[in-house]
Amino acid sequence: MIEDITLRVSPDIAADKEKLAQVLVRTVKTGQLNDWRIVRKSVDARGKAVIINVTLRLATGSDKVVPSDYKETEFKPVGASAPQVIIVGAGPAGLFAALKAIQVGLRPIVLERGKDVDSRRLDLANISREQKLDENSNYCFGEGGAGAYSDGKLYTRSKKRGDNKEVLQLLVQHGASREILIESHPHIGSDKLPIVIKNIRATIEKNGGKVYFNTRMTRVLLEAGVAVGVETSDGRQLFGPVILATGHSARDVYRQLYNDNVRLEAKGFAMGVRLEHPQEEVDRMQYHCKRKRSEALPPAEYRFVTQIDGRGVYSFCMCPGGVVVPSASGVNESLVNGMSASARAGRWANSGMVVEIRPGDFPEYANDEDPFELLRLQEDYEKRFYEAAESSLRAPAQRMTDFVAGRLSDSLVRSSYAPGLISKRVDELLPPFIASRLKKGFESFAKQRKGFMSEQATVIGLESRTSSPIRIPRDPVTLEHTDIKGLYPAGEGAGYAGGIISAALDGIRCVESISKRLSEANNLSQFCETKE
Repeated sequence: MIEDITLRVSPDIAADKEKLAQVLVRTVKTGQLNDWRIVRKSVDARGKAVIINVTLRLATGSDKVVPSDYKETEFKPVGASAPQVIIVGAGPAGLFAALKAIQVGLRPIVLERGKDVDSRRLDLANISREQKLDENSNYCFGEGGAGAYSDGKLYTRSKKRGDNKEVLQLLVQHGASREILIESHPHIGSDKLPIVIKNIRATIEKNGGKVYFNTRMTRVLLEAGVAVGVETSDGRQLFGPVILATGHSARDVYRQLYNDNVRLEAKGFAMGVRLEHPQEEVDRMQYHCKRKRSEALPPAEYRFVTQIDGRGVYSFCMCPGGVVVPSASGVNESLVNGMSASARAGRWANSGMVVEIRPGDFPEYANDEDPFELLRLQEDYEKRFYEAAESSLRAPAQRMTDFVAGRLSDSLVRSSYAPGLISKRVDELLPPFIASRLKKGFESFAKQRKGFMSEQATVIGLESRTSSPIRIPRDPVTLEHTDIKGLYPAGEGAGYAGGIISAALDGIRCVESISKRLSEANNLSQFCETKE
């Protein structure tokens, strides 16, 4: 018989397969166990003693082996005559849409405004070392999208987009560790994710797809209200149904669509700061340890959420053992994000601490004639923080205790942020709507976790790219734009995802919808190849 059981064991037992086997033998009837393997692990740090929940799959009785539930996807090359699908953006939504396109017999043409992931790495180094920003190759733009140089978190709380197993298994097939299949909060890491991305590109190109870098879409081609292709910055026209997977920072795309009378909507998002603690403080706070955490435990992370004055205040994109990075995608902007390597071995932990914002919360930015109310807010405060940093990539910062007390920090503690910090009243730079709620939120979280409020913690601004402040409306069934057939808004930039997994699933769903439409139309010849 194949069955699952869950054991609650200490971290040192969970980390040692021989010790775990000894516990298992004592749990299962003698002579019945033939084979076993771990299928799920999670940390439970709610009590004084940290416990690891380990779900094991057992083969007993007549079953001799636990079957593997990992299965590699077979990709069969598509020819040049196969119907094309144009994918704008090579982030998670775009790359996984391309993989799915090959599976269903479509030829993906991927357009990426930025550079390949290796060239992009050099541009990221220039941002921190020389404060030189390439507006098309940075932490937001380039192969892999905003998630390529991040913690590489691979979990989503939403189940409505589908089973994430397909995405996780494709990531393993392309070089990610199999551990992501069993961890409750899996991640790949900024050092490993670029390798996976390159392998995905290799699969796309090996099987008949095309990936074009330094190629920006300048216009969606419309005929009688139907999207039939795109025009690129080098003057080419590419034809086929269009998946728009540009990411949450492609503001020029939003404005170009609006100027072409494509309907957009204002969408709520969240804005705030990065909060950085020494990792040891987070370990003590979460694991209740007086000294260093056990080596059998991963670097601790936290999750906080509360309601303050009618709006959510919460932690976002927690990066244990990580670094804070400059994430501007344009000149005269100052904003930050977090990332960490696979080992999460850094001295600091950081997390976004943000406040929910809804359309109408800032009427001074509203304009009845367009949907860019919260986009204008985002742009204005990114510029404000840049000016406060004396027009540099240094980040305005404040000790956490000073932020809550409303005073300038006389000194700042060391930080992972490479371009450097500058002491400013971050609480005054933020809109009062956000600052007041963050202060109350921090006080609330400090009551929940002893050690959260710390003089060694630093508030670093601005965290403003949590998600898109624009939604491109689409039909919930066909996933096409509500007014334009053949145009499939996808992923974070379209307002339908919030991370690597959810964006990848959304890209996959768009291709499945295109495949269904083409099958029903039974007229594939209309989607021709490139026209110069």
